[in-house]
Amino acid sequence: MVRREDSMARLMQITTPLAEDVLLFQRLHVYEELSRPFEHQLTLLSAQKDINLDDVLGKPVSVQLGIPKGKFRYFSGYVSRFAQSGMVGRYYRYTATSRPWLWFLSRTADCRIFQEMTVPDIIKQVFADHPTADFELKLSASYHKWNYCVQYRETDFNFVSRLMEQEGIYYYFRHDKGRHTMVLVDSTSAHSPYGDYGTIPYIVPERVRRTDQEYIDSWEISREIQPGVYAQDDFDFERPSAVLLTKKNVSRKHNEADYEIYDFPGEYLQKADGDHYAAVRMDELSTQFEIANAATNARGLCVGATFTLSDQTRDDQNREYLVLGANYDLEFSAYEGLSDPNPGTYQCSFRAMTTQQQFRPARTTPKPLVTGPQTAVVVGPAGDEIYTDKYGRVKVQFPWDRYGKKNENSSCWMRVSHPWAGKNWGMIAIPRIGQEVIVDFLEGDPDEPIITGRVYNA
Repeated sequence: MVRREDSMARLMQITTPLAEDVLLFQRLHVYEELSRPFEHQLTLLSAQKDINLDDVLGKPVSVQLGIPKGKFRYFSGYVSRFAQSGMVGRYYRYTATSRPWLWFLSRTADCRIFQEMTVPDIIKQVFADHPTADFELKLSASYHKWNYCVQYRETDFNFVSRLMEQEGIYYYFRHDKGRHTMVLVDSTSAHSPYGDYGTIPYIVPERVRRTDQEYIDSWEISREIQPGVYAQDDFDFERPSAVLLTKKNVSRKHNEADYEIYDFPGEYLQKADGDHYAAVRMDELSTQFEIANAATNARGLCVGATFTLSDQTRDDQNREYLVLGANYDLEFSAYEGLSDPNPGTYQCSFRAMTTQQQFRPARTTPKPLVTGPQTAVVVGPAGDEIYTDKYGRVKVQFPWDRYGKKNENSSCWMRVSHPWAGKNWGMIAIPRIGQEVIVDFLEGDPDEPIITGRVYNA
C-alpha cells in the first residue's frame, strides 16, 4: 500500500487512462504562452515495470492542483510522448509529454483551396476535420472574406497559425478536468480574472508572510525600443490608380521612438482593410514594448487571465495586467521509500503586460512559397468551351488539388498574360476549357496565381 501525506496528496493528483494509482504524480513542468501550444513535462512513478506504452500514448491526462477554498485547477492535455526511464527508489519511473489537441494538427499536411470565406470560417472548417478539436470563438471584430486562400504543402497547424497571426487573432487554453478548450480572442475585453485571483498583492521578499498567503514576490518591469510607425501598400489591378498606402503610428516619449517599418504587398485591396492590418501590425510591435517578468506562489495564476497588481512599491505598476506566458513547476515526493524534506512544492514565473495595450501575436509562421511555375488545366461549366469574365480571366484545376471538381468552382479567376496588352488596346486569346496552361505566382505567393503561357500536351 502506498502511503502519502494526505494534505499534499489532495493538492497534486493525476488522472490517466490507467486504473487509479497505477501511475503516481511526482513532477510537472509546464510552459504555456498565448498563441502557442502548451507543453507539459511529467515525471510519474509506478510499481509496475511493464506498462504498455500504447495504453497511454495519444490519450488524455489531467493534473489536479489544489487552490484555496477547497477548489482545484487543472493542467490537461493529450500524451504525445510516453517513455519508461529507470527507477526512483523502489518505483519505476515513467515520463510523459502532454500537449493540446491543437498539436495534432502539426502531424498532418495538405494542399487545398478556400474561397469567399473569412478567416474564422476557414479555421472552423479546418478544425472540423479533427475529432479532438475543442474550441470556442470569442471574437469581437468583423472579418472580411478572402477571395482565394490556399493551404499549400503545409501542416494544418501552420496554416491556421499564420492566418490567425495575419488577422491579429490569438488564443489561450482553458483547462478543466479531463479536457482543455482553445479560446480564440481578438480583444483584451475577452479576458477576465481566474476565480478569486482578480487582485494579487506584491510582497517584498524580506517581509514576513503567512504560510497560507498567495502573493507576487519578484517583479521586473522593462521597456525595449520598438518601431513607432508601420506603413504598407498594395495594388489593385481593377483600380490601378487607387491609393492604398496605409500608415499607423504610436507616440512614445523616449528618444529614438519613430523608426518606421514599411512593407509591400500588404495583402489587401480595400483601404479600410489596410488600415485594420496596419493597426494590428502596430499592436504586434507594441506588445513587445513593455513587459513585466515576475514570480509568484499564487496557484491560480493562469495564462490568458487578467489580474490587478497591488502594493507594488512603484505606484505606476499597480494596475491591471494580462498574463502572456508562464512556467510552472509542481513536485510531490511524499511516497513510501522516498525521503524529501519538501514533499510538495509549487513555483511559477510569468510574463505579463498592461491591459492598456492590446496584445497581438508575433507573425512567426512563414507563408509557404511556390518556388516556380506550375501547370494546370483550364476549367469551367460542363458543356462550355470558353468560360471567362470581363477581364479575360479564366479558372483552372491544379493537379495537386485533390478536392477540386474540375469545374467553375475549382479556383479563383486568374489573369492571363498576353504578348501585347494595355488599356483599351492589345490582343487577347482566351485559354479554352481543357487547355493546359502555365501558372506562375506573384512573389511566389500561392494566393496570387497568374497565367503566363500555354503548352501542348497529348
